[in-house]
Amino acid sequence: MGYKELADLIFPDAKDVSYYEEKYPERDLKEGAVVTRFAPSPTGFVHIGGLYQSLVAKKIAKQTDGVFFVRIEDTDQKREVENGVSEILTSLKEYDLSPDESLNTDGTDNGNYGPYIQSKRKDIYQAYAKSLLEKGLAYPCFCSAEDLNEIRENQTKARQRTGYYGTWTRCRNMPVDMAMEKIKNGDSYIVRLKSPGNPDKKIKHKDLIKGNIEFPENDQDIVIIKSDGLPTYHFAHAVDDHLMRTNLVIRADEWVASVPLHLQLFYMLGFKPPKYAHIAPIMKEEDGNKRKLSKRKDPEAAVSYYREEGIPKEAVIEYLMNIANSNFEAWRKGNKDKSIDDFNFDIKKMGVSGALFDMVKLLDVSKTVISTYSAEKVLEDVLNWSNIYDKDLYELLNRDKEYALKIFGIERGNVKPRKDIAKWSDVKDSIIYMFDDRFLTSNIEYEYQKVTDEDEIKKIVTTYFDKYYDENDDKQTWFNKMKDLSEELGYAREVKEYKNNPDSYKGHVGDISTVIRVKVTGRANTPDLYEILQVLGKESILKRVNK
Repeated sequence: MGYKELADLIFPDAKDVSYYEEKYPERDLKEGAVVTRFAPSPTGFVHIGGLYQSLVAKKIAKQTDGVFFVRIEDTDQKREVENGVSEILTSLKEYDLSPDESLNTDGTDNGNYGPYIQSKRKDIYQAYAKSLLEKGLAYPCFCSAEDLNEIRENQTKARQRTGYYGTWTRCRNMPVDMAMEKIKNGDSYIVRLKSPGNPDKKIKHKDLIKGNIEFPENDQDIVIIKSDGLPTYHFAHAVDDHLMRTNLVIRADEWVASVPLHLQLFYMLGFKPPKYAHIAPIMKEEDGNKRKLSKRKDPEAAVSYYREEGIPKEAVIEYLMNIANSNFEAWRKGNKDKSIDDFNFDIKKMGVSGALFDMVKLLDVSKTVISTYSAEKVLEDVLNWSNIYDKDLYELLNRDKEYALKIFGIERGNVKPRKDIAKWSDVKDSIIYMFDDRFLTSNIEYEYQKVTDEDEIKKIVTTYFDKYYDENDDKQTWFNKMKDLSEELGYAREVKEYKNNPDSYKGHVGDISTVIRVKVTGRANTPDLYEILQVLGKESILKRVNK
């Protein structure tokens, strides 16, 4: 009995690997085109690190006229969650990171190199496992959980590395006929790789981000096919990346330690290995120390968090690009109106250590992004968000969409547009005073700042609305009248005048306008007062003044 008979016994129906080599030929792409992928497991929510990785992968593929595909790695089916696959695909689409090829939400494939989900590629993995068995490069292992535990305990006592390697491999040198007899008797088994590695020898590897790294060779006889016939991650990824013609694997740096094993798998299977780029994790500062952004501890680790908070997708992508490439921020300052697609991403400019996630910085980016939106886009996005997350705001805006547009149009489209909104969940608080029924029924504590005397406040308000207010004034006329009012009541027409001679005035024109602002809005800080007065209109203003 030989290896061929053993392989036929284990995988009697497996096709010859030549079938798959022909079915999935080299891609017809120009020289230098990058074929890369995002390969998540549907075992929970989509992590912001996954979005980050997908952004980098898609950007590089796009700017080299290559291919970005998504492959769902679901071989660990015990950990799979309901709707895990659709959540991955929906999140990527939401952030304009839809792949060129992938599984569709209805289970069909979009692309010629599928199936794009590993549980449907079982026959493929078995074909390549069979080819290794035929060459004597793999073998069936009959060790039980108890056997493996005993090996581990003995290794620990002997102060040796744990694992299935070298003299600890009980089934590695089992005669073929004995192995076949066990299989025919119904004994449970898995298939292991027969590693030729020597840990005393080193391999040198160049990572596109981390540079040159040296590792000891892998000598572990890893499992490649589990007892259920499905492959382990390590084996499946090698077969898949070869057949899908991946030439650059972009993944989290937690996989760096697996590089010796993965390169070994490629060589033993007769494949040309891809290049690797291991991305440093997104970090968070806590008590002066850095740690990885945690699924358990940090709500912002989940992509769904940004959706729920109403942080626009463009802001999230801008921020992630900011931490991905050190030169992006300077590029953006010089190219404010350009698409992010115009930025030339360089993977070699990615940081070797983990980028620090800064929510304050993200919200600043978001304010800038939202400031570029038209009133129509703001209204549309806020309505879409509030329809799911804030029904009260949704109904408020829908009562009069024209009025809502005017509110969102305040200080928008200017050279220096307003930057007071960082996320849609801020919107209600930032505009609620513009609605009479909410403003007039609220218990507002008016904070007039510098001018606090009630009689003086009443005098300012009464004089302005009796003598100076005209809803038809243009902005310059309105501002000149505010200065006239200031002069009449003993305030400096200009802030500079007051600063030069503070004892000569009660205050300045800014103090006067603050009194009007607070009386009409209940707030000392708002967007442009003139535009607010124009949107509110005379009837609404007089109701507020008389409150």
